Amino acid sequence: MESNEMIGASIPRIDAFEKVTGRAIYGTDLKLPGMLYAKVLRSPLPHARVLNVDTSRAERLPGVRAVATGRDLMVRYGVVIQDQPPYAFDKVRYIGDPVAGVAAVDPDTAEEALRLIRVDYEEIPAVFDPLEALRPGSPLVHEKLDGYWASPIVFPEPGTNICNHFKIRKGDVEKGFRRSEFLTENTFTTPMIQHCHLEPHVAVAKWDPSGQVTLWSSTQHPYTVRREVARLLNLPINRVRVIVPSVGGGFGGKVLVKVEPLCLVLAMKVKNSRPVKLTLTREEEFFASSVRHPTITTIKAGVRKDGSLTALKTRMVFDTGAYADAGPVVARSSGMAITGPYKIPHVWSDSLCVYTNKAVAGAFRGFGVPQLSWAMDSTMDILAKGIGMDPVAFRLKNALEEGDFSATGQVLHSVGVKECIQKAAQAIEWRKKRKKYRGIGFGTLYKMTQTPSSSAALIKVSEDGSVEVLASTVDIGQGSNTVLAQIAAEELGVDVRNVRVVSPDTNVTPYDHGTASSRSTFHMGNAVKQAAADARKQLFEVAAEQLEVRPEDLESRGGFLYVKGAKGPGTPISAIRMGVTYGKGRPITGQGTFSVPDATLLDQETGQGALPSIFWLYGAQAVEVEVDPETGKVEILRVVAAHDLGRVINPLNCEQQVEGAVVTGVGIALLEEMVVQDGTPVNRNFRDYRIPTAMDSPEVTSIFVEATHKDGPFGAKGVGEPALAPTAPAIGNAIYHAIGVRIKDLPITPEKILKALKEKAEKKK
Repeated sequence: MESNEMIGASIPRIDAFEKVTGRAIYGTDLKLPGMLYAKVLRSPLPHARVLNVDTSRAERLPGVRAVATGRDLMVRYGVVIQDQPPYAFDKVRYIGDPVAGVAAVDPDTAEEALRLIRVDYEEIPAVFDPLEALRPGSPLVHEKLDGYWASPIVFPEPGTNICNHFKIRKGDVEKGFRRSEFLTENTFTTPMIQHCHLEPHVAVAKWDPSGQVTLWSSTQHPYTVRREVARLLNLPINRVRVIVPSVGGGFGGKVLVKVEPLCLVLAMKVKNSRPVKLTLTREEEFFASSVRHPTITTIKAGVRKDGSLTALKTRMVFDTGAYADAGPVVARSSGMAITGPYKIPHVWSDSLCVYTNKAVAGAFRGFGVPQLSWAMDSTMDILAKGIGMDPVAFRLKNALEEGDFSATGQVLHSVGVKECIQKAAQAIEWRKKRKKYRGIGFGTLYKMTQTPSSSAALIKVSEDGSVEVLASTVDIGQGSNTVLAQIAAEELGVDVRNVRVVSPDTNVTPYDHGTASSRSTFHMGNAVKQAAADARKQLFEVAAEQLEVRPEDLESRGGFLYVKGAKGPGTPISAIRMGVTYGKGRPITGQGTFSVPDATLLDQETGQGALPSIFWLYGAQAVEVEVDPETGKVEILRVVAAHDLGRVINPLNCEQQVEGAVVTGVGIALLEEMVVQDGTPVNRNFRDYRIPTAMDSPEVTSIFVEATHKDGPFGAKGVGEPALAPTAPAIGNAIYHAIGVRIKDLPITPEKILKALKEKAEKKK
């Protein structure tokens, strides 16, 4: 079919008008008839047995309609490991663990009721350091780990605090080290950080005595919420409906199940089926929702004098906090990418996801790969310096190419990393001399996507020629609605302005695994493309009968049907009878699905498998900085971000994604850290927790490499997560180039720089 020029066009966001004008309805805006407001009583202790919860005084308070405790629903939820109760019924495991909930006629009454609840605790020893949590005899956060259901892709170790131990064993790592001519071993750390999405977590639950549950949720995973809620209540899945309003940001923080069970338990206790709404406060967002995993990464690596990497041995420890959430899969994702986008013949890697008595860590943009990239790309610069080789030349020598094997044994396809490195180096003027205290640095990206996973879509063509896309992908600001509309418009041959993407509603929009792992353009894009092709086929069949031509003689462009080779005006799609008027015709509804049936599990002991990821993402970033040696202040002068997206569907959208990710990366590199003392997050507000502002946003040059993927829609892969990972290591390497000191612990604060400069000066004495 002739192109309608939708693919590769910078179409403005199709939802921009309603969001800019304030017409978009977010979860925090929802007000339903008879709605009650929920508040949650949370544990003040990091680890304690719950002996008794007395709610009698709260229940008598005027305006209170329901009070819930752990005794009301003594089951556990969890998509990866089922380890978390809605409300604690045996013990609390972190400061912030839900103990009781109240539903009242207004938020103030609910808050007052919380103060009337009395809880008796028996405090028990806690563990806050993940390395301490690994030691024999350390307090166990979950004594019954062996009794929890766990996904087949993760490997918990009962009797310990390890909820996943992911291994890569490739070649003979000790032999590789013996062949090395330069070795380095270092430890790098990243702190706990917060997602800081503007809209807090919010959910509204409505329980009908007939057993029908309706949830309005600010979630990235509507079908995951649906499945987990049905399991918690032992209901058929079709009795649970999840509706997703506009979502004000997520960055992974709204992946999996979060606040939904808390308001659901209350809704089950309310009379007259009144809906119950729970909105977290900003303070709760910091210590009681989800955070990014702190990590401790030890890397030993070897290289020959000609620049060939020989061996890599790593140990990554992920502090997942009190409950698993997505943590075990985050450790797996990082472990699969442990080599970065480089060829290394001998690899030994252990990725450990560890329970502690701290805030729950879950998915965060990049799914563990940014923490790995910080350590791996810092190591790459250390190795290059050790053998006297230019860092860019060193990366190019070892970079993966089409047909190479990954560390997990997969034959790689659609590999554009070398071109990314070359273009980033050229754009930053890598070989140009910089003045004193200015430096340049490099970082790279290598990331898998969740595999297997599935997506389904429906396309409805209305009698006026307009089109509806029914898909459960959640647009959390990444522009997925626009991309899906472009794909549908291209395949159907209609104007994208006449395409509407329906918001996720599990009673209306078909199944999707979830909005995460940079999978939406690839997986849902394929499903939408198939559904549009199916709808086009049906449309041509109906039109052919009315126009007295063969279906294969038709083509569509701009909302019109044309007979191939014929001159003259086309027939508008609106002129085709679709079963709503007299005469022949039928409604047009196309359907499409995409999955990866030949995906393979990875071996538990070696981490090897033929197809653990349907595609891999690649990128490279170059950063120029200036460091003030008197104050330690770092100014980011420029960032060049080159990323392999497969095929670029919407360049403007991709630029926005990259720029947003880079700014987040600047914050992670220089500013962000949740300070935790004895399990208590100290800086749990935007006054004390610093994120980048517009004043901190550097100039960003985006470059897109198109190593098209044979299975992607029009060859596309994705860009949701990749641009975050290379930024911090590129900044760290640039700071080293500017002042000759290497910081191994994020964030790189002025205090750390001044301390390192002082130590460097003292060594010279």
